[in-house]
This record gives sequence, C-alpha cells and structure tokens, in this order.
Amino acid sequence: MAGAAADGARQEDGIRLVLKKAGEAAADDMLAADGYIFACPENLAAIAGGMKLFFDECYYPVLGRIEGRPYAAMICAGSDGENAARQLERITTGWRLKKMADTQIVCTHAQTAEQILAPKIIGEADLTTCRETGRALAAGLSLGIF
Repeated sequence: MAGAAADGARQEDGIRLVLKKAGEAAADDMLAADGYIFACPENLAAIAGGMKLFFDECYYPVLGRIEGRPYAAMICAGSDGENAARQLERITTGWRLKKMADTQIVCTHAQTAEQILAPKIIGEADLTTCRETGRALAAGLSLGIF
C-alpha cells in the first residue's frame, strides 16, 4: 500500500519523496516533510506496534511544529480497521494535521491463524486507490494547495 502511494506521488513533478518504514523514521523526518502518508496494518484492533512506537517517539518532539501539514492514512486490516483508523486520527488531530482524504481501510478478511500469518495480497482496485491518494497529496503540495 505504501509502495503504491509512493508510485502515485512520483508521478508529480517537483516532489521529493522519502519512503521509510516506521522503525526507520524519526522526528527529524517529520519536521523535514511537507506532508505525510501513514500506512500500517491493524493488529488486535489497533495500529501495529511499530507504527505506535513511531508515533510515541515523534509525538512530543514535533508537537506544535507541523501544524497544518496535509496527511492521508491507509490501514490494512483483517476485519474492519475502524479502531486503528480512530487511533491514528486522534494522533494526527493532536498534531493539528490537515486530513486530505478519508482514511483508506483495506480489508483482507484474514480471520484464521493461517490467514493472519500468511502474506497479504492487496487487490489492484485497492492499490489503484493508494496510488491515487499518493498522487493527490503530491499534486496538492506541488500546486501549493496544501
């Protein structure tokens, strides 16, 4: 999902794109960016631990320093993803980020242990939406809309 969003963003000229896993990103990355796309799986009705740790470590160092910047969010869930979306949106509300699109929830319907542990394959329709989200955020930044 993140890769598809990055592919979409790359279609816009004048955009410098940085794609990082949550465990590799830090507050300095947040401060250097003009906008964000947060993508993560939902685990046990919450954002995944790696993403939660990223938010925990970055929250106070960037608080009050990134207000008004645009963001979009994508969640891959086995059932509904709504709780993870609420959790992520509460964090971004605290940062006073500007939500540029509804949070995209991709449901894999993985309900058994075997399905949950198996690699997930995201369908082309969902990947297209991810690409469109990336391109829209990049276009908005490029045009000065955000």
